[in-house]
This record gives sequence, C-alpha cells and structure tokens, in this order.
Amino acid sequence: MEKLISKRFNIQSVPESYVLPQELRPGKLVVPLCKTIPVVDLGGGDGHDQTEIIQQILKASQEFGFFQVINHGVSVKTIGDMLSVAKEFFEMPVEDIATLYSDNLKQICRVCTSIDYDKEEVHYWKDSLRHLCHPVEEYMHLWPQKPTRYREVAGTYSVEVRKLGLRLLGLLGEGLGLEPGYFGNELSKGELLLINNYPPCPDPSLTLGLPKHSDPNLITLLLQGDVYGLQVFKDGQWIGIEPLPNAFVVNLGHQLQIISNGMLRSAEHRVVTNSSVARTTVATFIYPSDECIIEPAQPLVKAHGPPLYRAFQYKEFKINYSAKFSEPEAQLAPFKLQS
Repeated sequence: MEKLISKRFNIQSVPESYVLPQELRPGKLVVPLCKTIPVVDLGGGDGHDQTEIIQQILKASQEFGFFQVINHGVSVKTIGDMLSVAKEFFEMPVEDIATLYSDNLKQICRVCTSIDYDKEEVHYWKDSLRHLCHPVEEYMHLWPQKPTRYREVAGTYSVEVRKLGLRLLGLLGEGLGLEPGYFGNELSKGELLLINNYPPCPDPSLTLGLPKHSDPNLITLLLQGDVYGLQVFKDGQWIGIEPLPNAFVVNLGHQLQIISNGMLRSAEHRVVTNSSVARTTVATFIYPSDECIIEPAQPLVKAHGPPLYRAFQYKEFKINYSAKFSEPEAQLAPFKLQS
C-alpha cells in the first residue's frame, strides 16, 4: 500500500522520491493546446469519403504520429460507463485496491505504479490498473471483482475498442498500399487495457505522471476523459492535446514505424499533473504476439528503397524497451540497419 500514490492522504509537498532531476522536470506547465493535431471524422460526414479519411489518417500518422477520431462507432454509453467504472476503481478503499498490487510483470491483472518501481531512481505521479483483455472470455475471470460492474463494462468496452483499432489498422494498411488484413492475426493478437490514475499533485512543476516516451506496440487508443494532461513532442516543443468529448486519441507505436519502414512515425509524449483534480484515463494497446516476426513490409521495401530495420521477434523488442523506457532512440537503435 505504501507504493500507491493515490492513497497518500494530505500530501502537502511532493515526496523526495517523486522529485525529478532539474533537467527532466516539465518546465513550462502551460503549453499551447494543439488545434492542429487532426481530428478525423470516421463517420464520413461532411462529404468525406473513405479515400479522404484514409488520406487524413495517413497524413496525421506521418506528421504527428497522433490524431483524434470522432464518430468512431464506440457508443457514448460504453465510453461513459468505462470512464465511470475506472474512476470508481481508484475511489475504492486502499485495502481493496492493494489486493491486486503486484510487481510481477507477467501477472495478467495487476495494480502497479510503474514498469519496475524498486529499480526506479525517481517515481512517477500515477497508479495503474492493467490487464490483458483479448479474447475477453479467456481473461475476464481474472479482472477486478470490485466495482461489481467492472467486468461487464470493461468486457463490452474492450470488444468495441478492439474493433475500432483493427479498423484503423486496416485504413492505415490500405493507405500504405498493403494487402487487406495485413495487420491481422499475429501482428495484432494482443490487447492490453491500462487505466492510469493521476491524483492531484501539490507541485506539478517537480514531477510528471509519465516521462517522455514512445509506445512499443502497434497502435494505442486513449480515452482522455475531460481533464487535460497529455502532451506530444513535435518540432522541438511540447504541445498539449485538447480533450474532446467521447473522442479517442490514437497514437502509433514503434512497430508501425518499423513495419512502414519509417513512412509512419511513433511520437514521443508525456503526461503532466495538475494541483486541483484527479485525471483518470483508459488506454488500449494492440500489439503483436511475442513470437511474431516484425520487419518492414516487403511491398514498401520494394517500392521505396532498402529496409531501415532488421527482422526480429517482438519479445526481443519488449526486453530492450523495458530497459530503455525513457530513451526512445535507444529503444530503436538495436533494430536499425546501417545505411
């Protein structure tokens, strides 16, 4: 229980173990809320046809590695229920939350604070609930029993968001000129649900909810809720991603950058805290199976030049990623081919 920042009552100052070195602190907390990160209407309204939607997604993925989607097919009720039950979980008594705490990276469902709390030099201002969720029927019995509606709500949510994720991967594949279903099967076999809870922080200038990083997986779909905190690093500066009602923030992981042979990019991002309200987000990560071979897609190599990355098993990438979590370039370096 002592590792859970959410349940440290009456914190008047940031504990020393959460204070970042000067050079890693967030600095200017107020950054421009980005109005230029594309918002893609997947409903095809306003005369948008499929080809135009694909081009919007492709352009955003090349320039930002991030975009938001609306009219995406996940119901407003499903979104509302998921955000509500996520907040309920972290409002439970600390004794209930702590029963799920584990530092075992292989545990299917666990509460944690970071990748490796005991080895961190500095901790980050968040607690997390994470669990596998595909196929739902295989893992649901291991999910939290409290709140009582958690399993039903998270099950419905996971299925709907997976459909959206696979749809987006299909659109990206079509935009890249890959055959239908390219990102199916082993490339998108895994799905992880991650709920992050960022409590109010006495001094947000000293710490971060998450440090600068890029995601290791294929694609991430984030439900931000209505509290701001997500920032993306672009053109040498941090820009904030404005929360939009019922929208998903979509960001590309390292595997899409590699498979696209550098045509798409995985963007660096971080989370800042605030002093007034808690922020609860729900992220869905879609990723390959451990044994899946990752390499630049052959049609892209033939059409656009030599491969920039070597072939590897996804589990090899995961090991390197965990060791180099806050160093995005170092995460990719062992897999790059010499030009």
